[in-house]
Amino acid sequence: MKYLKKFFQYAYCVYALICFVIIMLLVLPFVLVFSLFDIKGGNLVYAACNIWARVWYTCIGMWHKEIYESPHDKKRQFIFTANHSSYMDIPAIVRCMHQPVRVLGKNEMVKFPVFGIIYKAAVILVDRSSLEKRARSVRALKAALNHGISIFIFPEGTFNETENPLKEFYDGAFRIAIETQTPIKPLLFIDSMKRMHWRSIFELNPGRCGVVFMKEIPVDNYTMKDVQLLKKLVHDTMEEGLKRYSPHSLKGS
Repeated sequence: MKYLKKFFQYAYCVYALICFVIIMLLVLPFVLVFSLFDIKGGNLVYAACNIWARVWYTCIGMWHKEIYESPHDKKRQFIFTANHSSYMDIPAIVRCMHQPVRVLGKNEMVKFPVFGIIYKAAVILVDRSSLEKRARSVRALKAALNHGISIFIFPEGTFNETENPLKEFYDGAFRIAIETQTPIKPLLFIDSMKRMHWRSIFELNPGRCGVVFMKEIPVDNYTMKDVQLLKKLVHDTMEEGLKRYSPHSLKGS
């Protein structure tokens, strides 16, 4: 029985990967065309990725669910922050964003064939190998905000592979929030790791992909001296939320 279950698990993962690649190849020409245009082109890239994620979810038996703890104004700008523990966070982003947004993404993801092309067209790349490259990413994020576009940052930087709900946060999101006076909107990806643990892509399984929109955190009364205070507030708020929604399955099940 154990081996039969493992067989079906691997077969499902291979099927999901094939569906992912086929839909990706269908989306690629549109992304290449959209990427030739500036702001509107970038927005269209996200629209194409949203369709990709919708179709893929349907094919593999996943469904997207949004939980709003407070009203969310899609016409306002925010700096979205979310927990990061699985590659399933990526489709969750494009499914839950219903407004112009640019995501800060790891430079390493560009190396994947075909997917890297779409990824590069959709995100603001961050390369932490040097101060100059990190500063370039920050300028790009601020430029997006200046054009009326929200930004999305994983403040943990990389996957949380610890036993804690969250890793320590980097300062970047909170410095930008204070400098630009843009409120922070914390999000919780409460099912991503249950859908696919960071250990292996062969732990993918169908089910709900839930995203929680928490109450926004204004930054009006914060100065650059308060970066650590703001960072702690957001961290504590998100950590408490993760404990409420997934008290027994934060590390996957």
